[in-house]
Parts: sequence; structure tokens; C-alpha cells
Amino acid sequence: MEEKRDTTDVTEVLKALHKIINEAIRAQGPGEDHAKGLTMDLSQIDFARLRDEFAHKVQCKHAALQDIRDIVEKKLQQMLAHNPMQMNYYKKYQEIIADYNREKDRVTVEETFGRLVELAHSLDAEQRRAAEEGLSDDEYALFQMLFNDNISQADRDKLKQASKSLLASLHELLTPMYDWTKNTSTQAEVKVFILDNLWQSLPRPRFTDQETEVLASRVYDYVWQRRTSGDAVLAA
Repeated sequence: MEEKRDTTDVTEVLKALHKIINEAIRAQGPGEDHAKGLTMDLSQIDFARLRDEFAHKVQCKHAALQDIRDIVEKKLQQMLAHNPMQMNYYKKYQEIIADYNREKDRVTVEETFGRLVELAHSLDAEQRRAAEEGLSDDEYALFQMLFNDNISQADRDKLKQASKSLLASLHELLTPMYDWTKNTSTQAEVKVFILDNLWQSLPRPRFTDQETEVLASRVYDYVWQRRTSGDAVLAA
């Protein structure tokens, strides 16, 4: 568990964690607390049971906890750089660590491990959601910026289409623009372009004029951040 893992697939990490726990159990030999059949379908993991296995069978608990922390932190960094609308996951992580830092006793370590494993699993599920929506990762990021809980299914479908259209249009606009973030005229052009695109594609009258302007500003800030951070997905 002390070896640092460089992976973007949390599912594989959880499999590795489970394997390590199983091996730790086997190393102790049969006994009253010996568990059988611990290999399980990851999609049906009983996290309460996994926490129990960790509590009773794993020796280096702090090393295991640090390992899963490193995994979650890296995953969150990747997700937030790509999609700032997923900040709620980072806030959840902060809450878990704040609770842990208040009292680092044995029970807290075990509980924190379980909460982090569940969070890691939820991050992996979140990254699959774009495909489930029929969107690319970039389209899904835009969709989340435009999404409103209180909309009909028909308007939701329109937002998905608006996200696809906006991304394709941004690619076409920004590809020939060299260092557009360093020029006030090209910055203004991009801002107006995004606003005009949303004026045409957002469902009316569900989205008001003011809401459209707010969303256009949010999208522009996102595109700016992606470009200035060296990400060329939305800009050449």
C-alpha cells in the first residue's frame, strides 16, 4: 500500500485495495474472524464490509489511508481542471479530512478510509456520466454549467444539444486564433460569440435574458481558464 499509484482509473485502484485486504486476511491464516469469499463484483461492493475488513485485517492503516488520499486528491485535481462544476466533490473531500484531522485515533482512521473509498468510487462513477448522457467530457462540462434542476425533460435535451453546438462552434472559432487571451479585441469577440450562441440555443422562455448573460460569462471564464492553463482542447 505504500507504493504510490499513478492511475486515472479509480475502479482499478479499488480492485487493488480489495486484493491487498484479501491478501492480508490470508496471511493471518484461518481463525474465528476469517472471512470467506471476499472477492466481489466491484459494482456491488458492500462498503460497510470493506470498512470492516480494513479495520480488522489491515496492519498499516495510516499507509493505506495516505494511499487512498493521494488517489482521491489526484482524481479531484484532474476533474476540477476539466470541469469546475464538480467542486462539490472537493468540498466533500475537505469535510472528510477536516473530520479526520480533529481526532486521529484508530476509529477515525478506519472511518476515514471507508469514506474516502466511497468517495473515490463516486468520482469514478461521475466520470462515466458523460458517456451515459451521450456527451463527450467537454460537452458534459458545458452541459453542467447550463443545467438547471427545475427544467423539463424536453428542455434538458435542448441543453444537451446546446452544449454540443457550443463546443463545436468554439472549436471552429478558436482554432485559428493565436493567443486570443492576450488581445482585448479577440477576448471581446469570444465573449460576444458565446453570448450570441446561447441566445440562440437556450430554451425560451425558460431561460431569462439575465440568466443567459450570467451563463455566458460562466462559460467564457471556463474557456479562458482552460486556455490559460495550457489546455488546448477548447482552443488552439
